[in-house]
Amino acid sequence: MCFLNFFKISSISKLDSKKVFSLLRYFALDVKIIGRRLAKTLYICGVILCDQTAIETSKRLLQINAIKLNPKNPFVWASGIKSPIYCDNRLILSDIETRKYICNELCKLIEKEFDNIDVIAGVATGAIGIGMLVANQLNKPFIYIRSSKKEHGRKNDIEGSYHESQKVLVIEDLISTGMSSLKACNSIIENNLDLVGLTSIFTYGFDEAINNFNNKKIRNYSLSSYNYLIEEAVNLDYANGNDLEMLKKWRENPKEWNN
Repeated sequence: MCFLNFFKISSISKLDSKKVFSLLRYFALDVKIIGRRLAKTLYICGVILCDQTAIETSKRLLQINAIKLNPKNPFVWASGIKSPIYCDNRLILSDIETRKYICNELCKLIEKEFDNIDVIAGVATGAIGIGMLVANQLNKPFIYIRSSKKEHGRKNDIEGSYHESQKVLVIEDLISTGMSSLKACNSIIENNLDLVGLTSIFTYGFDEAINNFNNKKIRNYSLSSYNYLIEEAVNLDYANGNDLEMLKKWRENPKEWNN
């Protein structure tokens, strides 16, 4: 079943199952179409197009230990946010089957949702590896976007060969507040390239990121999200019910959590 992540149905236990599945066939189709139209016209951030892909992506991230839980000694992000959870998607590159899966799913998403892309751009450093794999599979040139301009040489912030007005799709490994992703997208625009959108492996789905991308009118899709991840963590016994409640509470107000 495919849909926008904020349309997710959490419980159907009180409804008649036959009626539910009958409705869901129509609901899934409608929302799939609506999701694409909204993303193309309203630039909604963090659209999850496929429930099955989101679950499978979450499961694979957990299985390769890309997800770390440590509520007693929280991780501190570059943004200063204290987090009980850390996602290291760079570990994907070390696992052959997982990197194949992620690459294939990103390619399918890109081919379905974006037209006439000239160049794939990875955001340094986390998305350089997966970006190269995607560009190779799609037979597209690859460039990567530095976090800041070099202080020597050409002093450029984009590495690789490109031409003005080329259509560029940005690939990110994960989105938290979205600030680093937006900075990368701005670099594409400032270098006179045509930004068509951004895809990522994982998004925390923060309102801040959603608002930031919407304000800049940047189309954004992710393979999976925080809500899928924490539910799958409980399903696979990587976390328990108490962890789930704590993780949900953190998600509601991450800047104030544990302060």
